[in-house]
Amino acid sequence: MTDRRPVPQGLKLALDFGPLVVFFAAFFLLRDHPVTLGGQTYGGFVLATAVFVPVLIASMAVLWRLSGHLAPMQVATLVLVTVFGGLSVWFNDPRFFKMKPTLIYLLFAALLGFGLVRGKPWLQLVMDGAIPMRAEGWTILTRRLVAFFLFLAIANELIWRNFSDATWVNFKTFGLTILLMGFFIAQSRLFARFAPEEGGKPES
Repeated sequence: MTDRRPVPQGLKLALDFGPLVVFFAAFFLLRDHPVTLGGQTYGGFVLATAVFVPVLIASMAVLWRLSGHLAPMQVATLVLVTVFGGLSVWFNDPRFFKMKPTLIYLLFAALLGFGLVRGKPWLQLVMDGAIPMRAEGWTILTRRLVAFFLFLAIANELIWRNFSDATWVNFKTFGLTILLMGFFIAQSRLFARFAPEEGGKPES
């Protein structure tokens, strides 16, 4: 088993969110400057996707090299971004990449829901035990996160199907990030309520 090594928080944040910032910047720089290659004209969205995918792969490779580890959610996201981003570029069709968040959130909801049905809140494994909390807390958080992921999947579908590329890019870059941060901030009372007993260890 590979030893996990600590990564400075600032560097980890840059590696996690840097590719998304690059995608946002590339889209708004290139959206009015389509490029024609091999008889195909590629708009700013597809060009930004073509930039984003290798940047994300490089970022995750650096994170893995530094830490010796990638979380399951990071691996799943990387695979889906590569597949659906590649399809968008190959077919010159932004819809593949826009559907990617929907599929990611549905996948996470399904996996976590399946774990709940089996009586095993897998969220603690997915999050690498980053939050110290008793088993009851993990079960409640998992239920809430399943519902939240379903909400995000529906929100993504509504936005990409009914609004402009620019609106979706803003939603993807800022909206989803703010919603996810807000969700976990809103769970602070849950974390406190089910914190491990003093002098004890978190339950798994």
